[in-house]
Amino acid sequence: MNRAVLVAATAMATALVTVPATAVHAAPATVTLVPYPIDSSNQAAWWSPLDTYTPGNDYAYLAFNEPGSSAGTHRVAIARRDTAGGWTKLPVMNGAAQAEYTDDVGHNQPSIARDGSGRFHVLASMHNNAWRYFRSDTVGGAPTNHAADLPDQGIGVTYPVLTTAPNGDLYLIARLDGGTARSGRLYRWNNAAATWTRIAVFAESANRAVYPDDLQFDAAGNLHILWEWGLYPATAFRHQLSYLLYRPSSNTFADHTGAAVTVPVSTATADVIQPIEAGEVYQGNDGTGPAVQSAKLTVDGTSPKVAYRYRSGTNFMVRYAYVSGTTWVRDTVYSATQTTAAIDITWHPTEQKRVYYATDAGAMYVATKTGTAWTAAAVAPGIPVQRFAVERTTAGVDVLYLVDLTNLRLYYGRN
Repeated sequence: MNRAVLVAATAMATALVTVPATAVHAAPATVTLVPYPIDSSNQAAWWSPLDTYTPGNDYAYLAFNEPGSSAGTHRVAIARRDTAGGWTKLPVMNGAAQAEYTDDVGHNQPSIARDGSGRFHVLASMHNNAWRYFRSDTVGGAPTNHAADLPDQGIGVTYPVLTTAPNGDLYLIARLDGGTARSGRLYRWNNAAATWTRIAVFAESANRAVYPDDLQFDAAGNLHILWEWGLYPATAFRHQLSYLLYRPSSNTFADHTGAAVTVPVSTATADVIQPIEAGEVYQGNDGTGPAVQSAKLTVDGTSPKVAYRYRSGTNFMVRYAYVSGTTWVRDTVYSATQTTAAIDITWHPTEQKRVYYATDAGAMYVATKTGTAWTAAAVAPGIPVQRFAVERTTAGVDVLYLVDLTNLRLYYGRN
């Protein structure tokens, strides 16, 4: 379905949360300080810095930047929480030394996933750099440099996002550089063969840059992909939040209706969730008009649910999008004050969508909707959360990765 049809078909709901005060849960999340200092560069919106393992155990793995050997640098590490709540730290190794890079806020943060064999995979500190990829050589061991194992060598890479498939394979999306466009590419780690392959260039458009946001598997074993488009070569403000479904069993792509899609899609052929609105144009870093900035998705069975930030006026509001019939429907969750770049969403069996966001004041909330009204509750009162990530475990718990940049602390939470 092209953008013009989506614009004509999409309905806009207008329910607003004006004051995030009404309680959704009986109590805030249970939050624990991770006992390792973080670097001030440990912040992003696109990343996937959290993974969990729950069958028979209850483990969490938090990839993070810790202070480097000098100001303006950071080292990459994993904080591992075991079933009993004990913490250990694994360094991410680049040869004989811990991986260390120059700070580049918003770009050089790590993403992590654990494969079906228990090996950690970490991608870190890439802002149009060649692959910086690390993998455990033993189950649960400290990751070491395996950059040469990935396809597309010698090309600048940015925004790697990882997820684990039900069969233990990994899937990765990232933006790769090009002469007139920066494309979105999809890769697969075959866990049984221990090899990486490129599946496809899934998105590319002239004079545009792809901004990966998220990828999630559904109950049918299909992969949902989310990204934004910006001016080439780069911009802080993006547009036309887009969606794609990949079916590993048939190696085919589809839109949200299930209709076959030929990749790479462009801005003209993409399945657009958030179309261009009145007064919106593609803009650079000095732009002040309507724009998208950060998005995440979850699934209810096989149906995608999306949370994202959209600027209309001064503030970046929080919006929620879902499929109704054959069209994307968009709803405003919160718009009263400015929000930070971080956002996330999970699906609860009774509360349904849980949309997580944070205000500029450093307060983090989780919003749900009952009837026509969104209500929100504070997640971690007293902790100034500026960036975060959330993952719902197979045991039905929302695990939280909470970044306090004011005091340079990382917190683990359960909701």
